[in-house]
Amino acid sequence: MTPDKILKYCLENLDGSVLMNSWGESAIFYNPNNQLKRGVYILTIKEKDGDNDRSSNLNRENLYRLNLGIRKTTFIEMFGFIPKRPAKGGIVDMDYDFTATNQMLPHPVYGWMGWVCCLNPSQKTFEELKPLIEEAYTYAKEKHKKRKNCATN
Repeated sequence: MTPDKILKYCLENLDGSVLMNSWGESAIFYNPNNQLKRGVYILTIKEKDGDNDRSSNLNRENLYRLNLGIRKTTFIEMFGFIPKRPAKGGIVDMDYDFTATNQMLPHPVYGWMGWVCCLNPSQKTFEELKPLIEEAYTYAKEKHKKRKNCATN
């Protein structure tokens, strides 16, 4: 899979999703009709290391990381617990190789928020990720509704 194919899949299959560049990443937000200023994150694709995130060694050639914001209950089912928030520039305290490719991992920085990731998923792994993408989409829709209601009250 390539980042472009993943982004295309999302835009074609997740109604109300929009593509934006955010913090040097390609991001899919839920924001139908631009109802909110930015919308709510569904997923991001990060293709290079950043100042506060070098944990996946993304500066290797042809490497990217797909990041998904799923429910914490699902994260716990997958990884056993929610880690504590790391210090700025740090990573979550979990025993994973955050440089490993083609496997589901806790997000090295945002695992404490229930985010997961996968570096360079194969086509087969991407198919296995689709239910998590759907969950991230549904979760983003719920958060969007709450934020929209708060903005209008």
